[in-house]
Amino acid sequence: MLGIPQNAMASIFPFQPYRYTARAGELQRLVTQPYDKISRDMRQRYLAASPYNLVRVILGERFPTDSESDNVYTRAAACLDSWIAGGILARDAAPSIYPYYQEFISPDTGERMIRKGFIALGAVEDYSAGVVHRHEQTLTGPKQDRSELLRHTRAQCEQIFMLYPDPEGAVDRLIEDAASAEPLAGVDDEYGTTHRIWRIDDPDRVSEIQRLMTPRKLVIADGHHRYETAVAFRNENPALAAAARVPIAYFNMHSPGLRILGTHRTLHGIEGFAPDAFLAKLGKFFRLTSIESLDALRAAWAEPHPGLVRMGVALGTPEGLYLAECAREDALDVAVLHTQVIEGVLGVSPEAVRTEQYIHYIRGIDVAWAEVASGAAQLAFLLEPASVEQVARIAFSGGVMPQKSTDFYPKLLSGLAIYRM
Repeated sequence: MLGIPQNAMASIFPFQPYRYTARAGELQRLVTQPYDKISRDMRQRYLAASPYNLVRVILGERFPTDSESDNVYTRAAACLDSWIAGGILARDAAPSIYPYYQEFISPDTGERMIRKGFIALGAVEDYSAGVVHRHEQTLTGPKQDRSELLRHTRAQCEQIFMLYPDPEGAVDRLIEDAASAEPLAGVDDEYGTTHRIWRIDDPDRVSEIQRLMTPRKLVIADGHHRYETAVAFRNENPALAAAARVPIAYFNMHSPGLRILGTHRTLHGIEGFAPDAFLAKLGKFFRLTSIESLDALRAAWAEPHPGLVRMGVALGTPEGLYLAECAREDALDVAVLHTQVIEGVLGVSPEAVRTEQYIHYIRGIDVAWAEVASGAAQLAFLLEPASVEQVARIAFSGGVMPQKSTDFYPKLLSGLAIYRM
C-alpha cells in the first residue's frame, strides 16, 4: 500500500500543441531522446537526420563565435519561429488530451511491455503545495541552461514524466477506449521502442479525465530540472497566464507497464586501490558471498528479501564477483552504497560523486561487468532497481533519493507535442 497523502488537488488541462506536419518529413527523423540523454554522437546523428530535427531547439550547437545576440538560445528561438512560419510545425485545432503509449522490450527481462499514459498540461505547483512531489535533488547548472532556453523560446518541447496513483485504473480505461482507434502519430526510436499518440477532444471525455485526476497526488519520475525551471519561469512572468502550466506525460504508478531499471556504478581512477584490502574493509559491513555468474546474481535477486540490502560487487580478478548483503534498516540500496561504501570504504567525497570524478553510471548489468572485465573500471557495484512503491513513499514523505537512483525505462520522446506560450 502506497503512503499517499490526502486532499490532493491535481489540475490538468487540454491544450493545443504544435506538432510536426507532413511537410517536415518522417517523424522518425525529427524527434529525439530527452535533452539530458543526448550524447555528442547522438546530436550529430540528429543534426544529420533532418534540418528540422528538434535537437536544434533543445540542445543546439555552441560555437566559439557565439555572442549575446547570436547563441545557442537565440538560434533555438529562431528555429521555432521559422518552422512555425513555414508550416513545419502547426498548432492543433482543438484543445485536447493525448493518450501516449510506449511499446518496448524490458532490457532486464526481455519481456514485451506497453506503458500507457496521456499528455496534457498541468498546473505549475510549488512543492510546498503538496500536489507535486520530487524524489531527486537537482543541480544548478542544468536549471540555468534550461531557464535560458525557456526565456528565449517560450516553449516547452519536452514533457515532464509524472506518476499518479490510480489503483482502480479508472483513468486508464478512458485512455484505452480512445486508443482503440488509429493513432494520430507513431514512431520507433533508436532503442526499438514504439511511441504512439492519439487525441481526445470530446469535451465530456476531457472533463471526465480532469475530474478523475483531481484527487491525485503527483510524483515526478523524470524531469526534475525542467519542472523546477518551469516554476522559476512562472515566478518571473506573473502576467503570462500560459507560464502557469507545463506539458506533462502522466502515467499510473500502478500500471504493469511501468518499469524502473537499476543504475549501476563503475569506479575508476581511485589511487592505491587494492581489491583484497577493499574486500577486507567491505566485509566489516556486509556479508560477502562469492558467486559464479551474473545469472546467479539475478537468481539471488529474484528471491524476496525485504529486510536485506543486496548488491553485486564486481572486481577485475579471477573470482571477482560477489553478493554483498546487510540489514536494510529502512534505507535504499543506493543510499547504503553511497554512504557506507563509496564514501565510507573507498573515501570518495560527496563532491567527487556529484562531479562524477571517479564514477560512471551504467544501464545494464552486462555493460557494467564488461567495463570491469576489460580493465576500463576498477570495480562495479551492481544494483537492483528501486521499486515504484519505494519512490512514492520517499517522495510523499518529503524525502529525496541520491542522484541516479532511478532509471525509468523507456524515456519519453521529445517533439511529439510542443507547448508554445
